[in-house]
Amino acid sequence: MKRAAPWRSHATRRIACITFGVLLAAGLALHATSAPADEAWGAGPRPVLPGINARELALIINDADPLSVRVGEYYRLRRHIPRANILHVRLAAAPVLSAAEFARVKEVVEARTPARVQAYALAWTEPYRVACMSVTSAFAYGFDPRFCTVGCRRTPMSPYFDSDTRRPFGDLHMRPTMMLAARDWAHAKALIDRGVAADESFPLGTAYLLDTDDKQRDVRAATFTTADRWANARVRVRILSSDALRDRSDVLFYFTGLTRVAGLDTLHFLPGAIADHLTSFGGELIGSTQMSSLAWLEAGATASYGTVVEPCNFPQKFPSVPIVMRRYLAGETLIEAYWKSVAEPSQGVFIGEPLARPFARSAEARRFAAASAQGPP
Repeated sequence: MKRAAPWRSHATRRIACITFGVLLAAGLALHATSAPADEAWGAGPRPVLPGINARELALIINDADPLSVRVGEYYRLRRHIPRANILHVRLAAAPVLSAAEFARVKEVVEARTPARVQAYALAWTEPYRVACMSVTSAFAYGFDPRFCTVGCRRTPMSPYFDSDTRRPFGDLHMRPTMMLAARDWAHAKALIDRGVAADESFPLGTAYLLDTDDKQRDVRAATFTTADRWANARVRVRILSSDALRDRSDVLFYFTGLTRVAGLDTLHFLPGAIADHLTSFGGELIGSTQMSSLAWLEAGATASYGTVVEPCNFPQKFPSVPIVMRRYLAGETLIEAYWKSVAEPSQGVFIGEPLARPFARSAEARRFAAASAQGPP
């Protein structure tokens, strides 16, 4: 991973990182449509409207990939996705899709997507990249060279970042996208089942936030205490100075910064758990020189995130730990909370079960979810 800026010493870097966190909190909160800076970075969960539901999610299946077909059909049944929301495409199961081929596929998808749809789920693992963009950002925004960069440069900010909208397409003309990614059927089925099991489960879990010795990839650690100040009301928070977590059975959140993470086989992730590692190529799901983000799902997490091209260590290009925790604990779906936590997501791919919602807590939300499941087949 390349550094976004030179760092002269550990102490200097820590001070700079803390300063950057404060400035980022203030600056990005002004951009967000939600609330002032103190609220955007952790004043506590706020009541939310019912989140994106099965009638508002379109499922895209690659008919050229037998695993995609099987995963898509199972997900349709488990989440009661309306048949009108099932979109079929044909594309090569290769890591990278060309911009021209993507344009062909996207044209077909947009022509067939019902107007009510606010988000997409992709029932495949490859392709995970479109030219220089992640496949999830390409489906969310459309392919746009402005989202590409060479070297350590910023990319455009997402209008969805830390916003309170529950209709991203209706309000922002973009559809957040997540991949139901897995190497095989057993892992795919387990992922989907975990997501469904998470709903309204109110897990008594722990958020493990690791401050590692890898200081190029540890740039989020300065924000961990912000998450800790309010999240203890709902989950336990453990901020650990360590490169590895082992032998824990209550993992709900796990955020770290390393090229590879040891000890995953000793952990038990609760249904709905979110976990990721800040590194350059975690989003290269197959054949990465670093640990693939798929390793988190295979260990039992329900969602993860990784970048598909060199992002440098800009914190804005990775999930904000305070924001994803605050929004998830406030009752948003996994796809909403995770997407809203990344200020500049064009280089990153979101993988997991998008509709998982462990902290939906109101009778209104339950009635809404029940009604959506009774929609047309």
